[in-house]
Amino acid sequence: MAKEIGKFNCTFENCLTDADGSLVLSLRVAKDETYPAKQTAATIRTGLAKGKERLTVAVEWYKEKRSLNANAYFHVLVDKIAEAMQLGADETKVKMVLEYGTIATECGEPVIVALPKSANVADYYKYAKWISDFTAKNKKPYSQYVFYKHTHTLDKAEMKRLIDGVVYEAKELGIETRTPEELANLIATWEAQP
Repeated sequence: MAKEIGKFNCTFENCLTDADGSLVLSLRVAKDETYPAKQTAATIRTGLAKGKERLTVAVEWYKEKRSLNANAYFHVLVDKIAEAMQLGADETKVKMVLEYGTIATECGEPVIVALPKSANVADYYKYAKWISDFTAKNKKPYSQYVFYKHTHTLDKAEMKRLIDGVVYEAKELGIETRTPEELANLIATWEAQP
């Protein structure tokens, strides 16, 4: 098995189709690209210079995610809200995600599950909000829940909405929050997280 030389963020440049239908892709890897640490575009150049021509490539679409700073700030506020409301931090985090988070989707549709009414949804997934109860054809009672995304999967816009909601809740409780300028800077500096 070949040794992995690293992962690189790159920009798509061009795509050609040759006579036999094969794709010829042109990708740009910045000279200072360092993802992960100590792996650079120079590694690829070195391999090519040594006559290596074949690479194993896995392609994923780039998606910006929230930074650790945004996540850390979210948890600081959740802890302060939990203390002010005399609740547990995890309970408060779930409450904030269900109030201000993003509904999980699959193929553009919300992820909704049905469980026997006697089941505790938190035993299966903690970010689930009750929608309704119904009786199945087998005459057994069920409850439906919609799932919300885990905070570590939120993109920049989704994390901003979550933080805005948590800031609102904190202010309502008299908890000091960052200024609008500081929040804007926090959002502006969000970086993709591996």
